[in-house]
Amino acid sequence: MSALARLRPDNFTLALLGTVLLASLLPARGIAAQWLDSGTDIAIAVLFFLHGARLPRQAIVAGLLHWRLHLLILACTFVLYPLLGVLARPLASAALTPELALGLLFLCALPSTVQSSIAFTSMAGGNVAAAVCSASLSSLLGVFLTPWLMTLLAGSSGAMADPLSAIAKIMLLLLAPFVAGHLLRPWIGARVDALKPLLRYTDQSTILLVVYAAFGAAVLEGLWTATPLPALLLTAAACALLLAIAMPLVWLIARRSGFARADQIAVLFCGTKKSLATGVPIAKVLFAGGPLGAIVLPVMLYHQLQLMVCAVVATRMGKTTTSA
Repeated sequence: MSALARLRPDNFTLALLGTVLLASLLPARGIAAQWLDSGTDIAIAVLFFLHGARLPRQAIVAGLLHWRLHLLILACTFVLYPLLGVLARPLASAALTPELALGLLFLCALPSTVQSSIAFTSMAGGNVAAAVCSASLSSLLGVFLTPWLMTLLAGSSGAMADPLSAIAKIMLLLLAPFVAGHLLRPWIGARVDALKPLLRYTDQSTILLVVYAAFGAAVLEGLWTATPLPALLLTAAACALLLAIAMPLVWLIARRSGFARADQIAVLFCGTKKSLATGVPIAKVLFAGGPLGAIVLPVMLYHQLQLMVCAVVATRMGKTTTSA
């Protein structure tokens, strides 16, 4: 029962599926869609403002001190995964719709998650401080690196907005609020930290809002009629294969790099995550006017797979670490 319980989708995943269903049945139209688009921009800005206010200055200092470890994690996130995406691109282009194939490439260019990377590193007995630094740094650098990587890998294809204007808008929408929140941390940090359990729902609500808007617009443009069921199943299989290749490969690289076991665990769980929370807002800007719903679908599938698989792996590693 316990193994089955770990494989059961969590409440947020169920809410995500419910949001996709709602958007498929009742998409926002006309003026409501315009208001929803503006509302999602505001919600995203607030979300990243709070992320900045929650990042301790000590985490930045510690990140500078353990630079070799963080460079390896960033290399796994922004070099290894894009290479895997490029290698898989011919097969993905042949088996999937162009939008889903682009979404798979976009998935490979995304930064790491923050909360789940830290949580799984802690569960497995890894270096939590390093996970905090690396995951936060990855999320911040992703604002710049993800659009740049997509420009490098996909060029102007796949309904991408103008790269330079997209990066500028991403900086305004994500980076500027993040920096503002961090600069105000001496005055509001204690209050934000006290509300940390509540703010988790702010993250999730923002993602659900953006997903509803994206899928609603995609449904109106014929997402489900243009995307055959075999392509959806193949997308899920591609995400599972990507995770199955990446996790052992990242673990092997971490072990061969000579780090202590606690650091190896941090590399594994920070270097194989892809952030839905950062990815959806970036996609909203980067693919403005394009088939956003189909493009973020691989990210949503990978998100659930990484949570289920890493929960099992982290639990087993934690038991091994405790008995050692």
